[in-house]
Amino acid sequence: MTSDGTPEFVQYHDRLEQAQPGEAQTAERIAQVMRGYSEAFQGRYHHAVRSVHSKSHGVMIGELEVPGDLPAPLAQGLFAQAGRYPAVMRLSTPPGDILPDSVSTPRALALKVVGPAGQDMVDGHAGEVTQDFLLNNGPVFAAKDASGFLNNQLPIRLTVNAPEELKVAAALGAQVAARVAGSSGPLAGALKQLGGHPYTHPLGETYYSQLPVRWGEYVAKVSLAPVSQPLLALKDQAVKVLGPGRADALRAAVADTIRREGGVWELRAQLCTDPQRMPIEDGSVQWDETLSPFRMVARLTVPPQDTARPDKLVFADDRLSFNPWHALAAHRPLGNAMRARRHVYEMSVQFRREHNDEPIPEPRSGADLPQP
Repeated sequence: MTSDGTPEFVQYHDRLEQAQPGEAQTAERIAQVMRGYSEAFQGRYHHAVRSVHSKSHGVMIGELEVPGDLPAPLAQGLFAQAGRYPAVMRLSTPPGDILPDSVSTPRALALKVVGPAGQDMVDGHAGEVTQDFLLNNGPVFAAKDASGFLNNQLPIRLTVNAPEELKVAAALGAQVAARVAGSSGPLAGALKQLGGHPYTHPLGETYYSQLPVRWGEYVAKVSLAPVSQPLLALKDQAVKVLGPGRADALRAAVADTIRREGGVWELRAQLCTDPQRMPIEDGSVQWDETLSPFRMVARLTVPPQDTARPDKLVFADDRLSFNPWHALAAHRPLGNAMRARRHVYEMSVQFRREHNDEPIPEPRSGADLPQP
């Protein structure tokens, strides 16, 4: 704490990251596994989809507004000065195969902010004007690091070519087991990944980066939280996903809400105050909000629109890529798992680009996004 009682935030420096032995080889092995998924799905659908998060549950076009009065530690990078920027959001769930929503897995939200021009970007993103945040509806990563993530792929690798009916049956079994095990037991995370996630509305969730990024002079994790009343009312609200005609129930539920109400979210940053208790290299540790709460850095507004319009879904699924390394240098991804993601995401988009004959460029302005 400083003398006035405010937290003392950790200053960014290169030594905060500690490269692990063999991490390049681990990243390559993950990329090979993900390419195997892509090849399997491409053979099944005769169209290249993402290795993971293939099914869109809604695509939203909106505007991110950065206020001009942020405290200095928060006013970093993209958020250093007031501005309004076009943004696109894509809601999804983790599987790479496109399954009925009864296979209920954690919810995810990818956010792409377009602009401003002239910012210093991470290597490999020079000349672009986009900043991506990839978020999930839980505050911690599914593993400590990339090696743990690779180990977690074993059951998926064993079942990637299993019939859809078997995956649906397994998910229903995971739903029963999850109710018995409870939401916070040691098996809770694994059961959710296997299809045992509660049948909750995606728009009622708060989404988290789970892994840290540089925040200009500091280090942070990021969250996106609903703040408009219609969205807040959806917290923990169940969506009926079982029964005839319910295979895409989440997409229909999202479309119904946004078509009538639109939505407003706050983008928030949680600045690191203690690198031991809020580690950079261990994604499985939740950063304690009593040490440093999430604080608002921008407001994201989505006007009423059709989130399931076919041209928007095709745009987001086939002509758009999200990658945490689409980033300003001031928001460079940090930690072992983030470093591995760079190679894996590049492989995935290159696979889609080659097999679908789509260029997949980064947007340069709001004119490159679909109309709401």
